[in-house]
Amino acid sequence: MGKPKAEPRLAENEALAYVKYIRTSPRKLNLVAQSIRGLSVEAALDTLAFSKKRVSEDVRKAVQSAVANAENNHELDIDRLVVAEATVGKTIVMKRMRPRARGRVGRLEKPFSNLRVVVREMPDEDDLFLPEDDDDAVEERV
Repeated sequence: MGKPKAEPRLAENEALAYVKYIRTSPRKLNLVAQSIRGLSVEAALDTLAFSKKRVSEDVRKAVQSAVANAENNHELDIDRLVVAEATVGKTIVMKRMRPRARGRVGRLEKPFSNLRVVVREMPDEDDLFLPEDDDDAVEERV
C-alpha cells in the first residue's frame, strides 16, 4: 500500500516552467519577474527582449519553455496565453574568500535563485459570460 496519488497543482488551462540555479540574487531576479506578471506572452517576450538587465535572457528562456510546455504537453492555444505567475525563490549561496589588507579576509557571497513561470490560457471574449444590463436592476441599486 502506497501513498495516494497527489492532486495536480495546476489547472487544466495552465502550464509551468521551472528554472533552477539562476546565477543572480532573488532580489534582482524579482525586478525582472515583476515586469512581466500579468502580461500576455507576446508582450512579456517583447519586454524581456528589450530589457537592459542581464538576467532577462534567462527569464525569456523560461517564458518560452512555459509556452512550449503549454503547446506540446497541454495543447493550449499559444495566442491566448498570459503570464499568470512569475515567482522567485532563494536557493544556495556560494561562500568565497577574498584576501584583504594586513592578512585579513573578506567574505564574498554568490547567491543563486529559482524561477517558476506559470502561463494560463485566457478564454475568448466570445466565450465569456457577460450579464445583460438591466435598467430595472440599475434602478434598484440606486
